Amino acid sequence: MEFGLPWPGAEVAQEAEKAGIAAFCTGDFVDNDAYSVLADMAANTTKAQVGTSIAYAFSRSPYAHASAIRTLHKHAAGRLFLGLGSGAYAINRDWVGAEADRPVARMSDLAGAVRAWLHAENGERVRYDGEFYRVDARVQAPVLGRLDVPILFAGFNKGMAAAAARHADGVIGHGLFTAQWWNDVVRPATAKGLADAGKSSTIEHGWLITAVDDDNPDRAILDARRMIAFYLTVKTYDAFIEQHGWTDAVVALRAAFKAGDMDTFTNAVTDDMLHTIAVCGTTADARSRLAERRAEGSLARDLTYLGQPAFLVSDRRRAVYAHNSLALLEG
Repeated sequence: MEFGLPWPGAEVAQEAEKAGIAAFCTGDFVDNDAYSVLADMAANTTKAQVGTSIAYAFSRSPYAHASAIRTLHKHAAGRLFLGLGSGAYAINRDWVGAEADRPVARMSDLAGAVRAWLHAENGERVRYDGEFYRVDARVQAPVLGRLDVPILFAGFNKGMAAAAARHADGVIGHGLFTAQWWNDVVRPATAKGLADAGKSSTIEHGWLITAVDDDNPDRAILDARRMIAFYLTVKTYDAFIEQHGWTDAVVALRAAFKAGDMDTFTNAVTDDMLHTIAVCGTTADARSRLAERRAEGSLARDLTYLGQPAFLVSDRRRAVYAHNSLALLEG
């Protein structure tokens, strides 16, 4: 199992590659275009994998996803991966203006259409006829040629996790994931998806909330706790919450969040929740907990992103956390 980082910028990335970071990723948000940042990543790394984790799947056409990957392949051949997430329904409707009903079926169809463009050969018509996407293109310029770039789905619940194995090349686990959720929900679902597709293996990427600061460990713990609280405001994760017995805590934090009471909101995350989900505090504490997480099987089998808290955390502090997380690779 290897480790990655969300893109920390070129200066930290150079040090991170030397330290053994195997991959860098970026995603979409209102102030962060995934493919623009991916171009920066491709230009400022030499051997690490680089990709999206995640790009909003429905905010772009299959053509747009594929053409971006083809463009960046020229600068990072053999190092790219494409991580796609369906995104919240409200984001698709209210921010992006995209259709997002039946997200599992739509994601599966999107992957087929993107792959049609990525696998297109020169001189051949590009064809795909799916439920949501259709391609029938004759590209006469000699600019194609097959690209085998892994496509991964962000899969929280079993339907999307199964689709990630069945229709894509792997799954990206959420920063909330625990050993219980990986083993009881996600891995059985990906196994079923593999069996349905007659495939033998799938890729596992996953996120791990990581905040390390020997100079101010209490601040690192606070930022990790607040990140967990923010994630748990999303009702999509209710089955996860119920399975872990955290319903009362989440009811309290959601009420506090709605009321704008950030102290109560943050402190509603119990020590058990923090310990189960995050790696934070001093380097020694984080290193010890990371070893436990590996032993208990709560990290992705192939690649885990040491993800810095982002909710109410400045870019400067996130860069500090990214740099400090490199110490976890030692030993």
